[in-house]
Parts: sequence; C-alpha cells; structure tokens
Amino acid sequence: MPAKRRFILPLIGGLLVFSAAFAFYEVSAEKRGLQQELDRRAAGMAAGLVDAVEPALARGAIADLRRIVQRFNSDDRVLGVAIFDRLGTPLAVTARLAGMAHASDAFAAAQDHRQGIGTVVRVGATPLHVFAVPLYSDQQLLGGLALVQDASEIDAPGARVLRDMLWHGVVQAMLIVVSLMFIRASVAGQIQHAAAWIRSVHAGKRAPASLLSLGGVFRPLAREVTDLARSLDAARAAAEQEAQLRDASESRWTAERLRVSVRGKLQNSPLFVVANREPYMHVLSEHGVAVLVPASGLVTAIEPVLLACAGTWIAHGSGNADRTVTDDHDRLPVPPDQPRYTLRRVWLTDNEEKGYYQGFANEGLWPLCHIAHTRPIFRPDDWQQYQAVNHKFADAVLEEMADSEHPVVLVQDYHFALLPRLLKERRPDTRVAIFWHIPWPNSEAFGICPWQRELLDGLLGADLIGFHTQFHCNNFLETVERSLESVVEWERFSVRRNGHSTSVRPFPISVACGGKATEADASASSARLRAEILPDLGVDATSLGVGVDRVDYTKGIIERFQGLERCFERFPAYRGRFTFAQIAAPSRTDISRYADLLREVDSEADRINRKFQTRSWKPIVLLKRHHSHEEIARYYRAADLCLITALHDGMNLVAKEFVASRDDEQGVLILSAFAGASHELSDAIIVNPYDIDQIADAIHRALEMSPDERRSRMQRMRQVVAERNVYRWAGSLIAELCDIRVEKGQTVAAG
Repeated sequence: MPAKRRFILPLIGGLLVFSAAFAFYEVSAEKRGLQQELDRRAAGMAAGLVDAVEPALARGAIADLRRIVQRFNSDDRVLGVAIFDRLGTPLAVTARLAGMAHASDAFAAAQDHRQGIGTVVRVGATPLHVFAVPLYSDQQLLGGLALVQDASEIDAPGARVLRDMLWHGVVQAMLIVVSLMFIRASVAGQIQHAAAWIRSVHAGKRAPASLLSLGGVFRPLAREVTDLARSLDAARAAAEQEAQLRDASESRWTAERLRVSVRGKLQNSPLFVVANREPYMHVLSEHGVAVLVPASGLVTAIEPVLLACAGTWIAHGSGNADRTVTDDHDRLPVPPDQPRYTLRRVWLTDNEEKGYYQGFANEGLWPLCHIAHTRPIFRPDDWQQYQAVNHKFADAVLEEMADSEHPVVLVQDYHFALLPRLLKERRPDTRVAIFWHIPWPNSEAFGICPWQRELLDGLLGADLIGFHTQFHCNNFLETVERSLESVVEWERFSVRRNGHSTSVRPFPISVACGGKATEADASASSARLRAEILPDLGVDATSLGVGVDRVDYTKGIIERFQGLERCFERFPAYRGRFTFAQIAAPSRTDISRYADLLREVDSEADRINRKFQTRSWKPIVLLKRHHSHEEIARYYRAADLCLITALHDGMNLVAKEFVASRDDEQGVLILSAFAGASHELSDAIIVNPYDIDQIADAIHRALEMSPDERRSRMQRMRQVVAERNVYRWAGSLIAELCDIRVEKGQTVAAG
C-alpha cells in the first residue's frame, strides 16, 4: 500500500469513529434534555389536576373523575389522562388512551417512588411520554394520575444529528484531501529540496547556497544543517588542500594545519589572549542590539588561534550594548553563530580610557615608536591611568586562569607593556608572550620617554617578545642594553635579567591567501568591477587607483595626494582617465592631532580636485567612512594599482590584503620603503613617501606596465603571502612560546 494511503485511510477512519461517538453523545444529551422538558410540563399540569382529582377519588365519585378526564379529549397539549385506584385498575381514562397498559405500569413505578415519575414508551412506532403521580389522602394511597404526551420530538434530533454528521464527515474529508495536497505542494516539496541538497553535500559537492529558504518549523533545522554543511565543506577543502600540498611536497600553512599545530603545542594548557580591541562588539541600533566585527588586522590574525583551541580573549568592552549580553562574570561565548571560544570583557571608566588609550598609548607611545614627526606627549596623569589599566587587565587575566595549570598568555601590542611583568610576578608558571604590532624605534628616540625603564622592565617579564622585523628586534635589544642592567645575548637574541630569560624574535604578521582564479576571465572581471565602481563614484574614467587607511599621520595620506598631484602635472594624459579612490576611515577623532589631520586630508583633496577636475571627472575621490571587508575587497579587485605611502609602519597589512585579493594576478602594488611589508614584497614598486616625484613616477610606471610584467610580479608576491600567511605567523609564535621551558619560576629559552 502506498505511504500516502497508509497515512490517509487511518486518519479518515479515526475521524469517522470520532464523529460517530460525538454524534451519539450529542443525540443522547439532547434526548435527555427534551425528556426533562416533557417531565416539567407534565408535572405542572398534574399539579393542577391533583387538587380536583383527590377529593373525587376519596368520595368514589367516578362520574366526576370521568368528566375531568374527558376535558382532555381535544387538548393538543396531551394525548390524555388516566386515573387509577390504588390497585392500578383504571377508573377514568381519556378515550384516546383506551386499552393502553403503559399508564398503569408508570403508576406502579410512581407508587414505588412515592413521587411523580416520567418515562418514554413506544406504542408501535410512536414514542409516548407517560407521567404518573400517586394520590394520597391522610397519608393513605388513594390511587394515581397519569398524563400521556406525544414524544415524537425526542426522535427528531437523532435524524438531524446523523444528517449533520454525514455532511461534516464529507466536509472534513474534503479538507483532509485539500490539506494533504497543500502539504505535498509545500512541506513535502521543501523536504524533497532539503533531501536533494543533503544528497549533494553527501556526494562531495560544494553546498549550493543554503537551506535558509525553508520556512516555518523547518527554519531552525535549515540553519543547523546549513552550518553543518559549511563546516563539512571547510573540512573537505582543508583536507584537499593539505593533500595537494603534500603531493607537491609543500609545507604551506592552512587553518587546519594551524588547528592541529596549536592543539599539539598547547597540549592541555589553556590559551588566553589579551588585547585592547575585542573581536565582537555589541551596539544599540534601531532594530535592537547589533553585532559588529571591528575592521582589524589583529582580529583577523588572532581569532584562528582561539577557534583552534577554544581559548579566552580578554579585551576592553567598548560597545554601548556590550554589558547587556555578558553573564555575571562579564563573559560570553563567541562567535555568535557558532560559539567556539570565550570573550571576557573588561570595563574601563571614561577617565581610564582617556588617559590610558587616548593619552599615554596613542599620544605618547604611538608617535614615539613611529617617528612620523609628530611630537609625543607624555603626561603624568596619563601614565598613572596606563598603569592602573594594566593592573586591571592583570587582575582579569589572573581571575580567568585561576583554575588553570601552566596557562599560556599572548598579550597584544603597546597598550599592555607592563602586563607581562604583572602576570609573571603572580603566576610564575605562566608562559607569557607579547607581540608588538608597531615599530620599535632606535634607542635614542625611545630614550625621550620619561618611563622607558618601567616599560622595558614590564616587557621583559615576558618569556617571548615578538616584532614584525629583525630590524625592530635589534632596536629593542639596543634600547635594553643602553637603559637597563641586564645581559643581552646577541647570539641568541635574548635578554637575561634577574634570573629570567626573554627571547626576542621577528614574526612578520600576514593575512590568509587563497589560490589562483578559476577559468573565468579574471581581467574581464576586474574591468567589469571598475565599470561598476567608477560611475558610483561620480566620475567618468577608465583607470582606478585605491588607497585604504585609517586617517592617521603615520599613513602618509597627505604625501600620497601630493604625489598624485605631481603625477597629473607631469603626465597630463591621465587627466580624465585615471581616478584615485581613497578609503579613509576616521580614527581617534577625540585626539586633537587626528581631528586636525582629518580636516587637512579633506582640504588637500578639495584643493587638488579644484585644480584638475572637469564636469565629469575628478582626480581624487575621498571616502570618509568605515567600509566592510566585502566593500574593500571590491576596490582591491577593481583597482589598476594600490598606493601605500606609510611614513613608518610595523607591517601594513593593506599591502598583503591587496596582493591576497588579486587572484587574477593583475594590479600593481606601490609600497613605501618604510612599511615592514616592503622587506617581503620586493616585487612591489618601492617608493620613498617623502619624494613626491618618485611617487608620481611610480604611478606612471604602474599604469603603463605590461600585463605580463604585472602578472609575473603579482605571482611572486602572492607566493610570498601564501607561504608566509597569517596561519604560519600564529603557528610559529605559539610554537616558539610553547618550546620555552618554565622551571621553578624561571624561564629558560629553548635552543
């Protein structure tokens, strides 16, 4: 029997049984109600007759009794009346009831109960209602009175209810058929679609889009199955990539390799990451609480490590709705869609944030380390807040790892120079590393900081200090050698101080990098993107350049604009043909130097545009807002060139992001010699950002470069970024830290 029939027939049978049972109950209830109504009506009439019948019966006045009953010969309310003596012998009976024995039976029942009794009897096919009342005189039974009524109305509901039940059954059966047809057309269709989708995934094909088109009760299931399929896709892709690399005898790092490596190195040691910036921020919006992912190279680099080992990220809770989503211990699981590690938020007061972050970190250490000709500002109050916040974070970290044995802590950046020492003093068994994401200046430049000794001592509490380049490592070691009593072991690149050894190593940070474009014509894709973007920018041009920066004085945006101006002066053929889009995310605008710079950048762009622009074209389009990763990727793919003119930068991940995005192996990178990335990406056009003629020449060279040269340069740069990707950076840093031996509160560098 088909599955559909096996489902429908029992359903219809059960419905009919239920309908029949309900109809029987309804008929019985209505019959009881009608009989009770007949009882009430007969009792009322009997009460009026008793007063006349009892005296006549007591006197034996049979003639009077017969006159009484004869009054009912033509009464439409009753068929008749019968009067009996105490033995049940009829004394007076209405002519219509002659020979009816049921009245005397009813009298016997009433006599037994000493009260009026009503019952329904059938004479042939006719139902009759008989109501009998015993008659007394001085407690002595005289006889009885019986009233007989037509009870045909009691049978009427049965036929009506059965008729209604038949129609109800027909209507319900039709509804069942229609419902099943609807289910087959909608729900069953969705199930078939889901089954086909799952078969496709199971067969090893890439999951086609998602199942989120399923609605209603299927939506939660669709979401879970989609996430599961994506995880399966990612696992398959990672396994295939690993197999391809093994087959090609390569050792490229992947997310899967990082996961295996980190778990193997950490063993059972928990990992704690400390950073000023949080990976997920909760803010209030018109639709409630929204989750934002801050645009940050640090988040991109660190999160894969925590995803691999289910660690804890400790950060400043800066979102205006951050407190609403954390538990009583200021924790929450992240990522929001598939939680795999813990985010612990630390709360700062406005004064703490102003003094520690805006003041000492970004008006003091930032310009000090970048040497970008902005005078560092050191205020005693800011230094006090910096110390207080470092202690607050130390308390939070120690609280998180209170129940952990041999924890591993990875501290991020210049915001927490004091933190390694604070942790080591209270938990000597902890392995601590700090990665310094910005440059380290020469010892003379760093020496102007009033608290350089305290900062260096705090950093040397770490077991491992990481910088982007060997040059920055050397600057740090020279600074320590000149400023503190310690032993700098240059052959091992380590510092021994108070029985503790700190290793200093270069770890060039990077990004993830995919493979080559598929068979689709990638250059045509880039041309198509340019054709979409340029009209959106309000310009009529054929070539596009892009710059992506926070508005920061270290990024050389003013120098970049001046180089563009010089290019249009020297090469007027590019006017009306080449437009430069500068994505400029406002940053640290509460600091006066940054607010002034934003105005300077805006003013310089306006000045150059007024000089060259036409009705349908202008040389510079300034985009002063934060852009998503997806938006920036479109500009990377569409651009003929990417211009990076940082005056001093630890690495500059924009350069590597641009290279990683160009799977079409086109586009030209123009890169500042003072960005750390220039040490790795030697196939970029390297420029001095202070030399505007050199910038102009580089732009001209990039726009005139042949497709073959662009391709060969980009291929070599992509090879570098792919081999030295973010997974290798994270894996190398964790491996180096975990190889350090911690014995009885002392640290011994490996090797």
